Amino acid sequence: MFASLLTLLANWSFVFTNPVWLVMTAFQLWMLVHAIRSREWLWAVFIFIGWGVSAFLYFIFVYRESASAATGFELPGAQSRARIQQLQAKIHHLDNAYHHFQLGDVYFQKGKFVEAEKCYRAAMEREPNDIDTRAHLGQCLLRLKRPAEARPLLDAVCRENPKHDFGYSLMAYAETLTALNETDAALNIWQRVVEHHSYPRAKVQLAELYLAKNQPELARVELNDVVTDDMHAPTFQRKRDRVWVRRAKTLRNSLPPRP
Repeated sequence: MFASLLTLLANWSFVFTNPVWLVMTAFQLWMLVHAIRSREWLWAVFIFIGWGVSAFLYFIFVYRESASAATGFELPGAQSRARIQQLQAKIHHLDNAYHHFQLGDVYFQKGKFVEAEKCYRAAMEREPNDIDTRAHLGQCLLRLKRPAEARPLLDAVCRENPKHDFGYSLMAYAETLTALNETDAALNIWQRVVEHHSYPRAKVQLAELYLAKNQPELARVELNDVVTDDMHAPTFQRKRDRVWVRRAKTLRNSLPPRP
């Protein structure tokens, strides 16, 4: 394939006049850039030498999965169409809160927040006191840019169980407070999170609040932790946190030099 690519490159008139070749080239470069930015080095090599086919496989198995996830959130599992159909069938026959909740999580993971909200509300109609449903509905409303509606749900969940979802509900509550411009309250929540967890999502947003309050050295500590921890993290964790690590590096580079 690589030899054929060199042959085609030698024929410039073909390259610039064939629309199929132009589309393939653009797609190839798109996937190559994404692989490099995502540190998928092995994929980047295969994309470069395997013109067309490797880029398509990367799109199917890596790019599409990462693009469909909701940035910054981690609800369980990558879900398939078969799973959606299975849950819809169970809801049709049983109509219980748990299956509505599970279907909401599927839609949430796929970034379909309107559909997720409907499922979570259906689950709450059947079981209004379930803490998981209330927490995930709050996160969903936050993603729908309705933080005022998310606040009472997440506040109640975090008062009931501050460790709910391994600290993710508390992080969502902090983001809700930030969205409502309650920055002092949000700062306190982020500090509580990082006392018990080393999530880059928490450390970066805490650093951003420190910077907003003109405390760059406190921000520097959090950002350095994120970058250092990433160097020693396993591959799956680096993939999961790469958005926040990239953000941490950008913020750290913008900090004024130490006196």
